[in-house]
Amino acid sequence: MAVEPPVPQQLGNYDITSKIAEGGMGTVYKARNRATGEVVAIKVIAPATAKNPILLQRFEREFLAAKVLDHPNVVRALDYSGAPPHPFLVMEFVDGLSIGQCIEQKGKYAEEEAVRLVAQVCDGLQRAHKQGLVHRDVKPDNILVDKEGVAKLTDMGLVKEVEGDLNLTRTGRGLGTPHYMAPEQFRNAKTVDVRGDIYSLGATLYAMVTGVVPFDNASPLDCWMRKIRNEFRTPKELNPALSDRVDWAIRRAMSAEPAQRPASCREFLEDLTGQSRPSQQNPNQQGQPAPGADVWYLVYRDENEKPHTVKGSTEGIRNALRDSLLGDPSEVLVSRTKHGQFTPLASVPEFRDLVVTPAPVAVPAARTPNPDETVEYREAAAPGPTSSGNLGRRPAPKASTAPKPPPYSYNSPSGAYPPPKGSREHKVRVEARAPREEPKPFNWTPVLAIIVLVLTAIIGYLVLAK
Repeated sequence: MAVEPPVPQQLGNYDITSKIAEGGMGTVYKARNRATGEVVAIKVIAPATAKNPILLQRFEREFLAAKVLDHPNVVRALDYSGAPPHPFLVMEFVDGLSIGQCIEQKGKYAEEEAVRLVAQVCDGLQRAHKQGLVHRDVKPDNILVDKEGVAKLTDMGLVKEVEGDLNLTRTGRGLGTPHYMAPEQFRNAKTVDVRGDIYSLGATLYAMVTGVVPFDNASPLDCWMRKIRNEFRTPKELNPALSDRVDWAIRRAMSAEPAQRPASCREFLEDLTGQSRPSQQNPNQQGQPAPGADVWYLVYRDENEKPHTVKGSTEGIRNALRDSLLGDPSEVLVSRTKHGQFTPLASVPEFRDLVVTPAPVAVPAARTPNPDETVEYREAAAPGPTSSGNLGRRPAPKASTAPKPPPYSYNSPSGAYPPPKGSREHKVRVEARAPREEPKPFNWTPVLAIIVLVLTAIIGYLVLAK
């Protein structure tokens, strides 16, 4: 068995001072630039891994992706060398811990602190998305927090260019960490868009406010099956002190169908805070309320389809909507000024949670991966030693109690919201429930398909390992 050469004390213009973390892909070291004295983190890819051209290209792409992202909430890439036997990537050194480590050491985060950190990651991801990049591996271990409390996103190794993926991802192959990646990423990571990152960010916040890894104690296949059915305990079940708004925002971000998630990181942050972002205000809007004034104008229709305009504060209008005093919420229009541009409630963060409800998706048995698909997964990493560009693989924390079935929700043609009791929609929903069907003979086709899928995945993994 060949012995890999040890990493030298010097790499390029850098003197290695200590080891930070080690994993299957390589090792992260703390080093110092001899010319400038700057302390950096150097990710050195293992020689055996460097022989794989696909993995080596991903390593180089991590540098190229991080280099173009000049943002305070993204770890900066400083230098790269692909020369054997020790290809390495030089990155900004973050003096702090990962969110995963903090959860392991201290348990769940306080809601306010969790939202503050995720808001910073949202800003960094928003910049990446604007530049046509999708991270595809957002998770607690890939978010570092320095001594000043600044969150920085790292490990861009699986980043994808929206306009072209450099053919490093085969169709039908999933890349990422099963517990945090979006369900569509299991089937084909090549087609994942920004909403896949939003799902992972929602799952990360889930772990932060509950202290529990989402879909824990599940194999990759079980994880995918539970994700497409939205089978997970809500954050508020695990943490009753959590606010209804944050619970709703996480569940919406973790919706099985991408179309039901926020369309951008900015929208996800608005969901969390319930406040409109200043840059998102319509520049063509006529007039603005006085500074500090909490005034809204609403247009709704009564039972006779007669339009009415009302004025009120945010809390007053929210109470009226909860009490079903303004008719169908999906048809209510709102504006900050009486003569401004009126938009649907779903477009306004202050009221969106009363209109949009994350709905469980009923997935037919036929929606299983094709037997010829190859699936490549990273093990879900429990919090542990890490630094810029976590390379470690660690087992997930202990399992929580079994997940409960998803809550009831109602989908209208114009949006999703819970119908008020006694309303026509509620009566139709109750009366239209189908009687229980007689048991049918067991269908072995899905079981056989799953067995073939697992065998194919194992064979694909062994081929890649070579």
